[in-house]
Amino acid sequence: MSRIPRPVWLLGWSSLFTDAATEMIYPVLPVYLVRVLGASAFSLGLIEGVAEAINSVLKVASGWASDRWTRRKPIVIGGYALSSAARPLIAFTTTWPQVLLIRALDRTGKGIRGAPRDVMLARFATSSTRGRVFGFHRAMDHTGAILGPLIATAILFFAPGEYRLLFGLTLIPGAIAVALLFLVPEPTANSQLPITNSQDISNSQPPTPKREIANHKSQIANHKSAERLPKPLIGFLAVLLVFSLGNSADAFLLLRLSDVLGSATYIPLLWAGLHVVKASLSTWGGALSDRLGRKRVIIVGWTIYAVVYLGFATAREAWTLIAWFLVYGSYFAFTEGAEKALVADLTPTGRQGTAFGVYNAVLGIGALAASVAFGFLYERSGAPAAFATGAALAALAAVLLLCIRTPPNRDAMIVGSNA
Repeated sequence: MSRIPRPVWLLGWSSLFTDAATEMIYPVLPVYLVRVLGASAFSLGLIEGVAEAINSVLKVASGWASDRWTRRKPIVIGGYALSSAARPLIAFTTTWPQVLLIRALDRTGKGIRGAPRDVMLARFATSSTRGRVFGFHRAMDHTGAILGPLIATAILFFAPGEYRLLFGLTLIPGAIAVALLFLVPEPTANSQLPITNSQDISNSQPPTPKREIANHKSQIANHKSAERLPKPLIGFLAVLLVFSLGNSADAFLLLRLSDVLGSATYIPLLWAGLHVVKASLSTWGGALSDRLGRKRVIIVGWTIYAVVYLGFATAREAWTLIAWFLVYGSYFAFTEGAEKALVADLTPTGRQGTAFGVYNAVLGIGALAASVAFGFLYERSGAPAAFATGAALAALAAVLLLCIRTPPNRDAMIVGSNA
């Protein structure tokens, strides 16, 4: 099994600390909004939907820019820094619109950094290790999401109800995350080369300044000469949009659990447990897509999502909902690394930034529509109707994905060159 490159480790550690800071807040934010600030379920859906939509739409712009600039690292650092500075400001909020504004700033930072960082990860991988690299990065991210709720639980145990103190302390892991990024090297145009059956990355010649410049000019020329992204990628994104319309914010799962449990005391621990499942399986899930094919693994993940949401629609007992909630973690393991690897497979190197940006924009547009609609259904028709709708859309997307033709992983590097 190939080793994880050192730059991928550094990007992973940065994501770990960032997610630790984020997840110190996220599990208790629905309770803080509804019970402290007096927000409604619809307001919660609006906050999360708008925040994620901003995040994802901005990834289009940052991805487009990263395809035209030789340096992506400054964009990534700027994005992480903005989120780390905005997040603690929730400590000073007194109304839910203020939380909406701060969450929007936080997700703006994520939107700026997301696509360029994903391109950097793709450049540090080969066509046969992309799934594993993206899966590993997600595993590090989820490890941070384990630590964040545990830290939040400890703080609230010793300082019950001190949500503002908890929010303010997120500045510390956020600052560590930004500092680590300065140790990540800027990938060159030749950091990741196309691989054929007769060529291995280890045998490639070291890049020279002239070759790097020529490669970058070639990438820009390829981008300008192509008016649209490859058709297979567009087809996948269309199906992904259908799935995203049923993929509402996880905050509703937490709200449902807190309603059934009658308290938010153990919600951070359950959130940490969810991420234990994610972190344990994400690298394996990404590597599985390297062996079995992206589409098969994604379909399994979307099917798990549909089954879990159907379980949340029908379950009434707390232990059943907790079990479904933990199973939910496997959905991420099957999809997050595989989806990003598939985007990289279907896109020429010179357009990967744009492709990742559009991919995340589709997720964000779907998240906005899904969260607002879910909040409306949750209030007007009840939780079962809202979760059942999400399950139906996920199942439909899984069926539609069967109709999308995707190339073998190892041959995907040349896809799009003739598009």
